[in-house]
Amino acid sequence: MKTDAITLDGGKAGSVDLDEAIFGLEPRVDILHRVVRWQRNNAQQGTHKVKTRSETSYSTKKIYRQKGTGGARHGDRNAPIFRKGGIYKGPVPRSHGHDLTKKFRKLGLRHALSSKAQAGNLVVLDTADLGEAKTKTLAKQVKDLGWKRALVIDGAEVNQNFARAAANIDGLDVLPSMGANVYDILKRDTLVITKAGIEALEARLK
Repeated sequence: MKTDAITLDGGKAGSVDLDEAIFGLEPRVDILHRVVRWQRNNAQQGTHKVKTRSETSYSTKKIYRQKGTGGARHGDRNAPIFRKGGIYKGPVPRSHGHDLTKKFRKLGLRHALSSKAQAGNLVVLDTADLGEAKTKTLAKQVKDLGWKRALVIDGAEVNQNFARAAANIDGLDVLPSMGANVYDILKRDTLVITKAGIEALEARLK
């Protein structure tokens, strides 16, 4: 599967062979959904907390005698039935994460890459290098290329000047190849991968 590569200035930079087993699959929504759900659940903090009956600040004294009042039997005001009492079976700090096999996670990444390639939203970039960290220069190049919401995936390491310049551009994210993930790929309209990034991803997903 051949595709043309470009430079940051929009010029041609030859062509690249993309592995059909990674970029040529028929995307499956169910696989993508499972991997995204796994990612988002693992990212959830799970620090939500309510006060139980033992943690509210009322007195523990019985509010009135057991018998003879004509009312229901009650202990103290911390009971869940009363306003500002403790919450019964409310949320407590916990992990929302669940397991997903490494094989399935790799499969999800392949389908995410294939979905961008099939939709025509995959761009192969020669290199993501800048001589100096100038946001103005990079912003003009990105605008000329027509990238509005783009994710740039580089090789093992991201060029520091490029990363600094991109940090101030709204809608442009930059990741090394090991940071490539299904959620970030699907979140952006355009996926930009450098030649080094393609080599690293193909080595990672084989």
